[in-house]
Amino acid sequence: MASIARPAPTEGRPRPGRSQWSWAWVALSSLAIAGYFVGQYAQGTLDALAHQHVGLADSYASRALPIRVAFYVHVVSAGLALALGPWQFSQRLRNRRIRLHRAIGRTYMVSVAIGAVSAFVMSMFSSVGLLGFFGFGSLAVLWGWTAWRGYKAVRTRDIRSHQAWMIRNFALTYAAVTLRLWFGVLIFAQVPFAHGPDPFDAILTQAYAPLPFLCWLPNIVIAEFMIRRRGLPALHLTTSPTTVRPAGS
Repeated sequence: MASIARPAPTEGRPRPGRSQWSWAWVALSSLAIAGYFVGQYAQGTLDALAHQHVGLADSYASRALPIRVAFYVHVVSAGLALALGPWQFSQRLRNRRIRLHRAIGRTYMVSVAIGAVSAFVMSMFSSVGLLGFFGFGSLAVLWGWTAWRGYKAVRTRDIRSHQAWMIRNFALTYAAVTLRLWFGVLIFAQVPFAHGPDPFDAILTQAYAPLPFLCWLPNIVIAEFMIRRRGLPALHLTTSPTTVRPAGS
């Protein structure tokens, strides 16, 4: 009687690859942070939240009405962009539901455009002054610009360039997550060196100070490495060629 061959241990359902786990982490962390910072500002007015020292409410509660409107517009639009962004990189969604992929992409682009403008307005009133203006202001400009380049590329059917620009763009969107991660790291890094009766305010101030740049600069560097690794069009720093003149001219 012939024996029944058993499948090799490597056969069957494939195990999730590293890219799948990375996407899952990005998607879950994006959804968590989007829900967190939208939810915290939906609990009351800015004045009420400022008395409770919730998030950035202290910095914007006393501002003029247009600035407070820009604040809320940014919270909603940036939160929506952060929640939708990871799904643009789902290969399964692109392959099976291309119309849904495009609908999510359009909503994401509009959210980024609105979020970038409102973020730039907010950067002028940052709690860390000029450092916040230049750091968060640069982030806002690059966020909007990379979205425009991604949109322009897909309109001309340059899919590979579109993918590269959207990786750069979402790296900037993901600054909402990395800002909070860096904030926690910098707080805990200072705890062993804290002294005095109430050092917590000083720790928070010092931890927040580098975040206008730290939250997004490493992200865009990592994004460029990912683009090069995938063979997509990368950015190049080009210089004009030097003209060599014949001797005696």
